[in-house]
Amino acid sequence: MNADGRRTEDALELLSAPAEWDLPPGRHLHYKDVLMQQIDQDLGHTPVPAPAPVPRRRLTRPAVLVPLASTALAAALAVTLTVTGHDPAPADRAATGSAHARSASLTLNRIAVAAMADDVTPVRDDQFVYVRSLTVSNKGTFEGPVELGAPHTVETWTSQDPRPLKTLGWIRESGKDAVMPGETIPVESTDAVPAGIDHPTYTWLSSLPTDPDALLTRLRREVRVSDGESGEQAVFSLIGDLLSETLMPPRNTAALYKAAARIPGVKEIPDAVDVAGRHGIAITREDASSATRDEWIFDKRSLAFLGARGFITHDQQKGITSDTLMGSTAVLRRAVVDRHGEESAGTDS
Repeated sequence: MNADGRRTEDALELLSAPAEWDLPPGRHLHYKDVLMQQIDQDLGHTPVPAPAPVPRRRLTRPAVLVPLASTALAAALAVTLTVTGHDPAPADRAATGSAHARSASLTLNRIAVAAMADDVTPVRDDQFVYVRSLTVSNKGTFEGPVELGAPHTVETWTSQDPRPLKTLGWIRESGKDAVMPGETIPVESTDAVPAGIDHPTYTWLSSLPTDPDALLTRLRREVRVSDGESGEQAVFSLIGDLLSETLMPPRNTAALYKAAARIPGVKEIPDAVDVAGRHGIAITREDASSATRDEWIFDKRSLAFLGARGFITHDQQKGITSDTLMGSTAVLRRAVVDRHGEESAGTDS
């Protein structure tokens, strides 16, 4: 087999194989489109349009104002997480897990209250939500070990047009290990995508229930669960995407945080660091089904969303027996702009 044939076969295998790390919807489509273009060049075919978007999680900012009420709580958690040199009894482990869950619930509800104080200007249907992030991701092969690339900037412009769209937005990367650096690339779908989970406009987000139980029921009904992933983790990851990649009214932001507090297995970590080096308090959930753990990081004083991290918790084939970072994102700026490519408005995080 010649080199082009081998490269095409490898690319096709990557497209069909289950990913061992996940990407946000735009980056997932972008990388898949790059692979498809390579296949077309190798086979001499005309370009193949990208598939319809799959609602994919994570890596994934409301500017909140209320300070953390109790530093004693964080101190108590730090003591709880200290390694003591012996494995606690089952009853102790259960008590510790329960304490972490209660702490996470309290913190998420505190973050929800803070989110209500945020000042969000309504976004028109003809505008774009602009997000600039610092991102580090796995550049290793699917079969090999995790190999984190260099932190680089990712900018996205998400269309707020509520009509079914084939071009959902635009993406631009810059810096070392960026894909097609400096080029503004459309995020496209073969089929037109209506406003909803795959196309979350400000107007659609505004229409979601603000009662957290009703909202959680709605999200559980609409989320698509990946192979090997639990339904609860899919919802947790979806909420993280919506909170990190969109703009919505404060009441809807608060409802998402309160809904997350009701998901079983959600815990709090007293200290975590995003890819920009900012320390914060983290809300996390580990999923035994997919051997992954997601983390949302918030400023300890303002409770503003800072960023997110994703981990592989174990993988026998790769020899992973403890948490291994597979990607991290720090949100640097969010704004509402009138055209894709525009980035002058907004406030740095």
